[in-house]
Amino acid sequence: MWEALALTAALCQVLRNTVMKRLGHELDEYMAVWGRFTFLLPFAALFVLWHGAPVIKPGFVWACLLFAVCQIISTMALSKALKLSPISMVTALWKVSLLVLVVLGYVTLKEEPNLLGIAGILISMSGVYLLNVQRAHISWWAPLAVLFTDGGLRYTLLAALFFAPSVVTIKWAMQLSDPYMGTLGGYLAASLLVTPIVLVTSRRYFAAVPRHWMAFVSFGLFAALTTVTQGRAYLMTLSSYVEAVKQVEILFALALGVLVFGERQKVREIAPGAIVMLAGVVLLSLAT
Repeated sequence: MWEALALTAALCQVLRNTVMKRLGHELDEYMAVWGRFTFLLPFAALFVLWHGAPVIKPGFVWACLLFAVCQIISTMALSKALKLSPISMVTALWKVSLLVLVVLGYVTLKEEPNLLGIAGILISMSGVYLLNVQRAHISWWAPLAVLFTDGGLRYTLLAALFFAPSVVTIKWAMQLSDPYMGTLGGYLAASLLVTPIVLVTSRRYFAAVPRHWMAFVSFGLFAALTTVTQGRAYLMTLSSYVEAVKQVEILFALALGVLVFGERQKVREIAPGAIVMLAGVVLLSLAT
């Protein structure tokens, strides 16, 4: 069950990132971040109304605030990265957050992957790496070297480092309530904190929101579905397992890169990495 939820979250996440990339180009990256946080809220509120308000345990507000800070930094960096670099490369490099999440999950949530799970995580990450090396026709060290020359990928690395603590804190908020209230509370805090920043940096773009209302609404829908589905999966198993399975989003990203952004790929270039990634997903399924 959690595998299906993780795959659904992966698809919704890459759709969300596609809309973010478009809004980042047409407006700016700050408006894209604000739109994601703010337009998610009505959909999260509908989920809460549908499911019913849960009992909220002590510490919920702190969990939401900590999540908001980490998520704002991570999302702003990701939005800048999507504006500067191809969506497929950004999605791949962003997955280094998984290594940070394994360590952070063990320290904070006492999540202990078993040997099969660790193997699945490492194999899945190897598939992401292999996929990008094959596609770009570059050496094994080139993806590391490009971090010093490509500004978009440096922003991606910053996003990855803050994404891991955002996973830990949103899971904490959900444990203290449920996936729906955790989503609503976390992103309400994020929206309240980021709005003053956006009013300073991007006030002139607010007049364009009605013109892009469909993009903002779809942005909020995909963002809400991503958080709710992955949140339900987090509560069923280790957060690092969920994020490892979600790495298949790179395959969805490649497909969208071809269809939407013209980032054409050849099957023979992506097949080896894709097969390795899927093998990692199978191991993670067996680990649970």
